[in-house]
Amino acid sequence: MTAEGQDPGVHPAASVDEAIHARVRLGTMAILVAEGPRDFVALRRALAVSDGNLATHLRVLEEAGYVAAHKAFVGRRPRTTYSATAGGRAALAAYARTMAQLLAALPPEAP
Repeated sequence: MTAEGQDPGVHPAASVDEAIHARVRLGTMAILVAEGPRDFVALRRALAVSDGNLATHLRVLEEAGYVAAHKAFVGRRPRTTYSATAGGRAALAAYARTMAQLLAALPPEAP
């Protein structure tokens, strides 16, 4: 086992967190961790996705415990705001370490 508890024969790609790895989920986590809570509309615009697409990805992140939804009314309109949880922040940090390991293992001439 390595210092991080991974079998030395296992490639770092085996530890990629599938709940974060999709473009929209990675983008969502990056926004929420770097910029703080955002409402659904702001996330949809920033990520350039449809309502249904974003809702599906947010559900995956919620089920993983990486984001929390906060529902409120602004005037008479409902607004859902999302924030990264402590577990989500830790998962994104672990994901970043795994990606760094994967990239560091590439030969210099790799595209």
